Amino acid sequence: MLDNLQLLFVYAPVMNVQMILDGIFIGAVFALAAYGLALVWGVMNVKNLAQGDFVIMGGYLAFTANNLGFHPILALPVIATIMYIYGVVVYKLVIRRVIDNDMFVSLLATFGLSLFMQQVMNLIYGPEVQTVDSHMHIMTMFDDFVTVPMVKIVSLLLAGCFAAAIVIFMTKSRTGQAIRATSQDARAARVLGIDTDKVYMLTFALNSAICGIAGVLVSMIWVLQPFYGIVYSLRTFAIVTAAGLGNLPGVIGMSFVLGWVEQYAGIIAGAEWQVASAVFVLIGVLLWRQIQLRRQRQVVR
Repeated sequence: MLDNLQLLFVYAPVMNVQMILDGIFIGAVFALAAYGLALVWGVMNVKNLAQGDFVIMGGYLAFTANNLGFHPILALPVIATIMYIYGVVVYKLVIRRVIDNDMFVSLLATFGLSLFMQQVMNLIYGPEVQTVDSHMHIMTMFDDFVTVPMVKIVSLLLAGCFAAAIVIFMTKSRTGQAIRATSQDARAARVLGIDTDKVYMLTFALNSAICGIAGVLVSMIWVLQPFYGIVYSLRTFAIVTAAGLGNLPGVIGMSFVLGWVEQYAGIIAGAEWQVASAVFVLIGVLLWRQIQLRRQRQVVR
């Protein structure tokens, strides 16, 4: 570990540029999936443990499109539509039945959904690790010490465009306003004539489409495996819990922070500590918030 720290800060400080860039590129993809989870959690109060499996499913759809001769980026609209329809089906069959129950029921239901999706993807694609070739070149800087694949730059731009589109949809469209009203007070929304069941369905389907888009970007940057969903679920839970519900700037900021933390943890402590670092970040934020709450407590007289 000390040798790795010396390598980063003494012998090859230019490697920090690589870590910072990779953290930005990775954080942008994390932000998409995390915002989808924050949407479902905030509007429906459902903790979706299958969030990462939706991402992996989107990645496998991109893998299938690539095998059929279509570039994953060109297949993005089709994949998002398929994932949207899949979200509607899952809502009607599973989520709709657990919304009004307590948290444990929703956790149990989405955990079962996660296991089901993992096994179906395992049966269709096999347990082997799969990759998708983006056919984009790799740029190098600082005498080849820093490499910047064009696919990561394209993914960053696409993630930014989709995030902006989601924000505009949520703030300007009537459907988005109905979703926000339902998240604030579902009972009052019903009184005002909003079909909250339809809003819940649209929200979950939108989350599924967002995960599908994130999965396409993941397929071009990393690798796919049917049981990797839990890793992305863990990351999204850490980001949303640390940032807070309804805090889009916080979600984006925490996504970049987690991307940087994972990169440095992988270099300094080893690749096996990358995912664990997300848990440490979450624990650290929760402890800091608890300390802040204790400072603000007052005795009621």
